Parts: sequence; C-alpha cells; structure tokens
Amino acid sequence: MTTAAVPGFRRGRAGRREVAVVGVALADCGRVDDATPYALHAQAARRALADAGLEHTAVDGLASAGLGTLAPVEVGEYLGLRPTWVDSTSVGGATWEVMAAHAADAIAAGHANVVLLVYGSTARADIRAGRRTGTFSFGARGPLQYEAPYGHTLIAKYAMAARRHMHQYGTTLEQLASVAVQARANAAANPEAMFRTPITVDDVLSSPPVADPFTQLHCCVRSDGGAAVVLAAEEYARDCRPATPVRVLGTGEHVSHTSMSEWPDFTVSPAAVSGRLAFERAGIRPSEIDFAEIYDAFTYMTLLTLEDLGFCAKGEGGPFVEKNRLTLAGDLPVNTDGGGLSAQHPGMRGLFLLVEAVRQLRGEAGERQLRSPGGDLPRLAVASGTGGWFCSSGTVVLGRG
Repeated sequence: MTTAAVPGFRRGRAGRREVAVVGVALADCGRVDDATPYALHAQAARRALADAGLEHTAVDGLASAGLGTLAPVEVGEYLGLRPTWVDSTSVGGATWEVMAAHAADAIAAGHANVVLLVYGSTARADIRAGRRTGTFSFGARGPLQYEAPYGHTLIAKYAMAARRHMHQYGTTLEQLASVAVQARANAAANPEAMFRTPITVDDVLSSPPVADPFTQLHCCVRSDGGAAVVLAAEEYARDCRPATPVRVLGTGEHVSHTSMSEWPDFTVSPAAVSGRLAFERAGIRPSEIDFAEIYDAFTYMTLLTLEDLGFCAKGEGGPFVEKNRLTLAGDLPVNTDGGGLSAQHPGMRGLFLLVEAVRQLRGEAGERQLRSPGGDLPRLAVASGTGGWFCSSGTVVLGRG
C-alpha cells in the first residue's frame, strides 16, 4: 500500500508519515507459575496482533528488552519474525516509552511499517523459585562500585529521594500514602488487577516498614506478566481493526545519572526534560491532558513525575495528590488500571502504561472507562515511564482520532 492510495492521508513535517497504535494486549498477569518469559512474549504478541487485525507476517519491526537475554534476535526467532528494523534499548522502566519513540521515528521516516513492542517476565515466579533475588543487582563495576559497599538498594535510593522532598517542600507521609490509596481505588474497577480491596491512608502507614519512609504499601506489587503494543504507519492503520486509531503525537526521552552522587537534585526527575520535549513536539499543554499513566514502583514516583510533567508546580505535588484527583472520578485520573502499586508489576512496567492509555482512549476499559460528564471519551493522554532510581525517563503523548 502506498500513501498516495489513501485519500486525505496527511504527511507530517518534512514528509514524515503519521504513526498510530493499532493493537494492544496483555499476556496473563499476576501469579503465573506455569509459563516462561518467552511464552508470555508470544501470548502478548498474538493477542496484540489479533487486536490490530494483523498477521505476524505484517510485522517488519521488533523491539524487546528484559531482565535477561530477551533481545530481539531471540524473541524474533521465538515468534517466527524476521524483522528488518530492531531495537533493544534498555533503560529500565522507561524502556518502552523510549522504544515507542524510536519506533514512531522509524515508521515516520519509512524505515518500518509495522513495529511490535513486546515484553514478558516471570519476575514473581523466579523469585519464589529462587532463580533471582528480590533486588536489582547491577554489580559493582563502573560508577556503582563507589556506592555498592554502602549497601544501597533500589528502594533505599527512592526512599532517600522521598525524604529530601519531604524535607525541602514539607511533603507528608500521608500525602504519599494517598497515592497508594487512590491507585487501589482505581484497581477496584479492574478485574485484571492483583489487589482490588480498598485501603486507607492508615493502612498504608501501618503496613510493614521496608525502607524509611516507605512501608510495604508504598511499594509496587511483585507479579509475572507481559504486554505488547503494535504501531503502524497511518496508511496501514486505516486497514486495522480499531475504527479510530490512537495517534502518537509527541515523544521525549532523557537519561540523567546512575550514581546518586551524580544526581544534581533529588527532587527533579528526568521526566522534567522528557515531558517538556514530548509536549512541545505534540503541540499540547499538560493542562489539555485528560488522564495520565505514570510509572509507579513507589508512591514518590507518581508525585514527582506529576510535578516534572507540569501538572503542578515543583514542591506542590503533596497537596496536588491528596484530594482524590488521581481517581477515576478525579480531575486528573492517574494509573487508571491501578498501576504498579495495585494492578501488576512484572519487573519493567513501562509497556503496560501504553496499553492502558490506548484502551482508555478507544473506550475499551470496561468498568474503569473514563468519560466526561457529557459521556464523551477522553481524547488526550500521556504515558511516562521511569527507569532505575529516576535515572531515565520516556514520555509519550497520545491522541484519539
């Protein structure tokens, strides 16, 4: 198919093609004891391609990464794909938003037509079986060799950053706890979420301590699972199943640091840069966004990312999140599926943000579907992933129609 054959097809800047998300799906998630990561990749990929109404032979681009050797060459062989464009970028939880940006650029430039982003992980099952420890182990080479002797874990680094925000801006434990409470409230409407029973601020504060100031309910769940997203050039998107494609309007990426000593400000994440770039490229202001999907391995991630994306001023994240505005009925619903705090978190959750954003924009989110008071579906969404300990960020602005 050529663009000339599509009436009304719009060329972007410098003749670049428009790009749409045409298929999304989750593999089985939560407690999955009888599958391998490869099997979860395959399950998610099959479901996403079926969602798009495409055969696997249409895929000419593949992006994959994971907590192991799940590179495109291996995943491609397992899935029966022979891509001519691949990406194995790995920047932690931000990987999938960064990969979506790379895929959109490749499609827009004509280097690929249909790109599959796919992920699968048995993070929970591996830990239970003793195949992997419960902490990220990056070794003691390079810059991290100077921090490793002090025993800093990933969660301890987030906890130190949260304490700095509390000290500098007066953010309270109750405000951070309210993020977890609202995530659980959203999960209550998601039959695929691992935890749906409502919780209170007191429940969060009184749960077992993990790393000061975080208790267990300040932290994400541990799950297995997988997800897949299919992006396509606009002329291909018109032949796919969704009547209204979800367009990629703008993207941004940024990496900041890996050593805590090289992080200039514990109260500023790389989303401050990736978000600005994504909104500028989309020609959209944060105030126009209908809802946000934000990586939330810990409650502080949600609060800080909201600030850095421009939804509230720096230091005002605490008051911003404590008024239930993040719930499905709030004025800025965040993590509408329950997020990593309640729905699922299989090691690297960034791809799940894109799946949920697309489902909401299409009107396919079931009981948790967002609508305006007049019954209209949301039109604009942002998905922003974070990797490491605020080491990297990828932000994608999506629009319906």
